[in-house]
Amino acid sequence: MNYSKDGITVAPMLDTTHPKKSGRCPVKIRVTYNRVRYYYPTGKDLTPEEWEMLPTTKARALVAVRKDIESSYQIVRAAVEELAASGGFSLDTLNNRLKGAAVDTVNTMFRAKIEELKKVGRVGSMLVYDNVLKGLERFAGAHIRFEAVTVSWLGRYADFLRKEGKTQTTIAIHLRHLRAILNEAKRLGSIKDAQYPFGRGRYEIQAGEGRKLALTLEQIGQIANYEDGTEATAKYRDYWLFLYLCNGINVADFVKLRYRDIVNGEICFVRQKTERTTKTRKEIRVVVTARMQAIINRWGNPFRSDNFIFPILDGQEDAMRRKMKTLYITRAINKRMKEVGEQLGIGNISTYTARHSFATVLKRAGTNIAYISESLGHQDLRTTENYLASFEREERIKNAELLTKF
Repeated sequence: MNYSKDGITVAPMLDTTHPKKSGRCPVKIRVTYNRVRYYYPTGKDLTPEEWEMLPTTKARALVAVRKDIESSYQIVRAAVEELAASGGFSLDTLNNRLKGAAVDTVNTMFRAKIEELKKVGRVGSMLVYDNVLKGLERFAGAHIRFEAVTVSWLGRYADFLRKEGKTQTTIAIHLRHLRAILNEAKRLGSIKDAQYPFGRGRYEIQAGEGRKLALTLEQIGQIANYEDGTEATAKYRDYWLFLYLCNGINVADFVKLRYRDIVNGEICFVRQKTERTTKTRKEIRVVVTARMQAIINRWGNPFRSDNFIFPILDGQEDAMRRKMKTLYITRAINKRMKEVGEQLGIGNISTYTARHSFATVLKRAGTNIAYISESLGHQDLRTTENYLASFEREERIKNAELLTKF
């Protein structure tokens, strides 16, 4: 946690000149420019011994403190970099921006979060936060004060996104990420509970309406047998089928599969989406069917334990490049499958359709929902039930129609 550029340095420090009665000293973020120093509080106090242990400790309480200090550091650093990039940096302008606290605007805190995610290689989340920030700045400008974000402000922001053509699902994503930033600001003391605009009796985020994504077995059979004479269609159709057959695997996990992940005729992998959020690694196992093996034989790399199964990644990519390749292959599959869907009269087909169809086909066949949940890698049954909600509605409609067949 040290930044030094253009004569500006930013670093956390333990202020031992102002110890408290407890023997602990305040941790501050020090900014130095032209030999002048400004200090910004983090709200954390440590003993000199704890400060020495902090960089390498595994003690749960100190790890939590370290994360809080890192968050405060990233916020101050983001403000410094923003002012320096505009050519208007001075300690006075920085102080006006931060006002003696670790945070002063929604924008600054978003940029700190983006920098933090970039640092740990979480490119997908970084891009989402960046996209949400751009939407916020289109709506309210580059300096959004926390106190400006009220219940009525959030309503106007949602209306703004709707007028831009965003679906309710996308609007909910934007609002949830903004809520996460406000939660962090509340934790750091930048906003008070009374100012917090989200929650019951305040602003409640409306969930997006579920899209009808699942296909029938008959429709999947039509896709599997579809040919238009081009190699591109055959390849991306087969990639889509592999996603479907491989427990509705996400593209981010699909591109990372290696031959060494095939053990005793089963593909074994851990979902990228949940590997950071669960205490235990939840491994998904998929039997390699004859159809899946045929797709591997047709489009896969030569067999070698360390080789990726499919020739999308080469293993030399950093996190950003890997994310870009994943986005590219996702768009390529979706573009080609949309054309296939139009030709077959099925409608839009996407990588999401493969995942939802896997779950719904099993449900229609009477498979236990707990097994479906485990196969999808969900952490709870509620997520799986949401996946299957549209199927339940289809069943209710069919059953209602039976009542009038007399």
